[in-house]
Amino acid sequence: MTKPAAPKRHLPTSPFKAPATPIRKHFAMGDQVTHDMYGLGRVIGLENGIAVLVDFGSTQVRVLSPYAKMTKL
Repeated sequence: MTKPAAPKRHLPTSPFKAPATPIRKHFAMGDQVTHDMYGLGRVIGLENGIAVLVDFGSTQVRVLSPYAKMTKL
């Protein structure tokens, strides 16, 4: 079993910009959200930092963190 590679550190003398750290998204029960694939929905369940359960009307979907395709309205 191999270990995952450590993230590369940014050198202060580098002419390139430091990599941006992704913003962690937080959702609460009842939040209205939009998803790129499923559309408009409402958060009906939470799993702390792991996933959220969203009701999109016709279907309920468990969306895993980091919620790249979902935004809070």
